Amino acid sequence: MSKIIKKFPIEEKYALTHQVKRASRSITNNIAEGFGRFFYQENIQFCRIARGSLAETLDHIIIAHDENYISDEEFAEFRTLNNECLKLLNGYISYLKKSKIQNS
Repeated sequence: MSKIIKKFPIEEKYALTHQVKRASRSITNNIAEGFGRFFYQENIQFCRIARGSLAETLDHIIIAHDENYISDEEFAEFRTLNNECLKLLNGYISYLKKSKIQNS
């Protein structure tokens, strides 16, 4: 994310730049917090929150692209990575759900 937000204009420092940093950091923060929870359901809930933060980050990057802060190529690369993260996160949620059922 640092590579992308460095391209944002200075007037976005306390607006879009801050929002992208906050949303993107929230993804891994919530995954870590969920992992630290004892119960499967709590872990799943924090992963769902992380998924929401992933969607929020994508929305901010769409805005950055629409405002021509990032190139089409950078946007396409971000979309690819975002989709990969979404698949991994959904797979982890599915794994947790199956583990919960097996351990019940």
